[in-house]
Amino acid sequence: MLIFRWLASLLLLASAVSFVFYLGTGQPRYKRWSIIVFKWTVIAAAAFFAVLFFGRIA
Repeated sequence: MLIFRWLASLLLLASAVSFVFYLGTGQPRYKRWSIIVFKWTVIAAAAFFAVLFFGRIA
């Protein structure tokens, strides 16, 4: 459980840092990378909470 929390935190941090790089440099590759990392963070979080939810039901 702790590993998943750290992983989600690090992914959110990587997304934020990438977006700050985009704001600083203006290069669209950092913005694109930030969006991709954030999208996968949301997908991983949804899967994690789905597992927790179905674990409570069963």
